[in-house]
Order: sequence, then C-alpha cells, then structure tokens
Amino acid sequence: MITELRSDTFTKPSPAMLEAMFNAPVGDDVFGEDPTINKLEALSAEMFGMQAALFCPSGTMTNQIAIKCHTQPGDEVICDKASHVYIYEGGGIAFNSGCQVKTIEGDKGRVTALQVIEAINADDIHKAKSKLVSLENTANRGGGSCYNFIDIQEIKEVCSINKLSLHLDGARLWNALIANKETPKQYGQIFDSISVCLSKGMGAPVGSLLFGGIEFIKKARRVRKVFGGGMRQAGFIAAASIYAIEHNFDRLIEDHQHAKKIAEALAKKDFIGKIMPVETNIILFEVIGSYTSKTLSEKLASYNILCLAISTTHIRMVTHLDFTKEMLSNLLLIIEVL
Repeated sequence: MITELRSDTFTKPSPAMLEAMFNAPVGDDVFGEDPTINKLEALSAEMFGMQAALFCPSGTMTNQIAIKCHTQPGDEVICDKASHVYIYEGGGIAFNSGCQVKTIEGDKGRVTALQVIEAINADDIHKAKSKLVSLENTANRGGGSCYNFIDIQEIKEVCSINKLSLHLDGARLWNALIANKETPKQYGQIFDSISVCLSKGMGAPVGSLLFGGIEFIKKARRVRKVFGGGMRQAGFIAAASIYAIEHNFDRLIEDHQHAKKIAEALAKKDFIGKIMPVETNIILFEVIGSYTSKTLSEKLASYNILCLAISTTHIRMVTHLDFTKEMLSNLLLIIEVL
C-alpha cells in the first residue's frame, strides 16, 4: 500500500464522484452552453457572494488570468516573497502580464497592512505603478498558515485608499475556512477577485474557479480564451467539482487533525528540527542530524510513504481525503521506529 503525502493533488475520484461525472449533462462551454459548467459557476459564485465565476483547468490559470485582468504591462504586483503566484507559476506575471513584482518578507507567507503601505510606490514616473496586491490563504510555503481575517480587512482598507486591486490566491482557502470557522461570503465581500482550487483538498480531479464582478469575469473569459483555456464538454469535470463542494468541504477538518498528529510524532525525533505550526493540512519540517531531507524521504519511501523534499533541509507532507486513518496509524508507527 502506497501512502501518498507529497501533495493533496494526488487524490482519486470516489465511486460516487465518478457516477456524478458519468451522468453529467454537457454542452459546449466556449459557447456558454454546458449546463453543468453553468451550474457550477452559478452555485459557487452564490456561495462566495460574488457576481460571477469562471471555471478553468488550473489554479495557475485562474491566478494568471486575474493578474492580467487587474494590470497593464509595466505595472507592479505586491505579494509575499514565497507566494505561489511569484515562485511557482513559471514566471507568468512577467510572461503573461508584463508586470514586475515587489516581494514582501512576510510571516509564514502572510503580509501586513503596514508592509503593503511601505511597498506601494510613490506617484513617480521613474517607478512602476503599484496596481495589485495578491494574498495567499492558506500559504503553501508557510506550512498551510492562515490569515487572521482582521489583517485581511486592514489590507483591504489600504488597497481601497491607494486604489489598488486585491486578489486572493485561495488554492486552499477551503482549508482556512474550516480551520477558522469562516464563511466564503466573508471573503467575497473583501476581495476584487478570488481563485480557489477544487483539485486539492476538495478531491476533484481537475479544475479551479475564479470569482469577481460581472465585467471582470467577462474580461477574464476573454483572457482564458487567449491563454488556450476554453473548454468544450467540460461539464464532466465540473460535475466532480460540484460533488466536491457538496460532499468534501466539511470533512477537511479530518485532514487537519491527521496533520497535527503527524507533527506531534515528528516532534519527538532527534533528527527533526523546527516544525512550522500546523494550522491546516500541511506539515513543513526541518531535517537535521543523522538525515538530510533527501535521505529521510528516501527512507520513508522504502516503507511506501511518499513525501516531498522541498529543499536540502526541509520536507513537506500534505494530508488529504485519500489519506486514511489506517495510513495514519501505520505512518505513526514507522516514525516511532526511525
């Protein structure tokens, strides 16, 4: 039995999800005629209290479309230095939008309103025009850390005063909502655009959503076409996302509980250094002493436990709906004997 902890993107559709996909009515989404896509976009936009939504193949695409819609070439995007939009999207901000980036040294991937104020360029022809602030919640490289909602509200106020747009890379926002007992509508009231993934902890095989106003999503749909993201009978995969929203949201708390138990077991070992606080479903920890991240991940792989060495000294594990209680018990036993 393989225990997959490299990412929550490795989940497989359940039989019930596959049945929903198999029975989905479909049309041509480029023509706006796929009923299952239309249903997903309508119900999810309503869920977040936003005017409209756009279904895309990936979270990278929804993020990059949003940045393109909010900016002009030569503008500047402000984000944390470890943001997914900055380090994990293939240089897309430069390539797709012709923008430069000003990075902030945040706390576990989270920035403050004061830091945003300090990052905004003055109205000076020698400098790029500060145009967009992008936040990430939960923060991947922050070990799945969550923003305090009050901090987000303060950042929004700064953006409003300085006429900056505010985007949320909410790839794992679902986890933050569960962890902090927040609602999607709270976020819909704050952000100009929101990207969420259905293919991570929510368990759908493919797909992300971009939310915004009617005119914003109209523009986003055109940019999606330019990016090659127009899909035809995509209702088959949209059905999986509908199923995920309806059945897999509340159960995310189990992933968080599993992650905390793994962290507690790791903390007892002398070859484990600092472990980032486990707030959601990501365990990010330092490897010291008798192992390196590479040798420890290889050792775990010999027990059929797969994890990700993200640097020479750090490993990431991510829990998900295919990580069972039996897998957890087995992993805890293996950690104990290492």
